[in-house]
Amino acid sequence: MKKLGLVFKEASENRIKGILKKSDGVFIVKYSGVSSPDLCSLRQTLRGSKSSLFVVKNSVARRALGDSGLEVLVKDIEGPCGLIFVKDEPVAVSQVLCNFVKDHEQLKLEGGSLNNKIIERKDIEAMSKLPSKEVLRAQVVMTLNSPIAGLVITLNQVLAKFVYCIDQIKNKIDKKQ
Repeated sequence: MKKLGLVFKEASENRIKGILKKSDGVFIVKYSGVSSPDLCSLRQTLRGSKSSLFVVKNSVARRALGDSGLEVLVKDIEGPCGLIFVKDEPVAVSQVLCNFVKDHEQLKLEGGSLNNKIIERKDIEAMSKLPSKEVLRAQVVMTLNSPIAGLVITLNQVLAKFVYCIDQIKNKIDKKQ
């Protein structure tokens, strides 16, 4: 019969593997010196961006990442570490993390993986400066709409000039009579 600790570690490892399969990426953070209420606050903020913070023993995290094909990230697992699983919006998650790091300097971003590509701390910080998905979509729509709006304005000006010209001719004829 297995010991309870071993069963718990296996369950945690399987849970991490399952979440990794469903998520778009994972960020690794070191939370040494961050208080428990602050971590709870970070968890709640991350839930708003459809992501989650998972704290687990380093040996379990190393095995789960290694078995999931992310052996490169195993080197970042040292000391008190947490895994942040990213589901839909990595930009929003990186913004939440960078804002949290500004207020809590003890939290350190280590790197991670996004869409099967390894990213570093500087990549996460650069991502946090990008606009959200909705803003990017609005910018694309405005860019596509701009030539059409310019054409409408140009055609309207041609018609307005034509009407103005006809009106001037009419006024000239009325003055002669």
